[in-house]
Amino acid sequence: MDYLAKTIVEFYEKLSSWEDAVVRDTGLTTAQAHTIEIIGHSGPIRMKDLAHRIGVTTGTLPVAIDKLENKKVLERKQCKTDRRAYLIELTDAGQAYFKQHHNFHIKMTQEIVADLTDDEQEIFGRILEKMVKKI
Repeated sequence: MDYLAKTIVEFYEKLSSWEDAVVRDTGLTTAQAHTIEIIGHSGPIRMKDLAHRIGVTTGTLPVAIDKLENKKVLERKQCKTDRRAYLIELTDAGQAYFKQHHNFHIKMTQEIVADLTDDEQEIFGRILEKMVKKI
């Protein structure tokens, strides 16, 4: 178990360093890039759902959203079916950043699994899904 714990931590650290290096020159933080990534995959999303997906409280999210609105990568719109709720969606600039960052994730994944067979990639994907559900 010690070996597995050490390997998981090393894997996380290398992924984080890799991602931080890519995000560093964009004017965004890694957390902001991940927020854009979540919205890019989900489409317009309610504030409370976004907070849940990011793992923050609904009380702290507006500050992060304000910063991203100021950077013109997303916008907050009142929900048409529930006037108490707001939807967060990407602007054109946010969509462009999402596409660029998502392509980075695709290339990174291709590099990580390049030495795995198709069967190993399938197994690896299923194992990661199980792990993500536990976190």
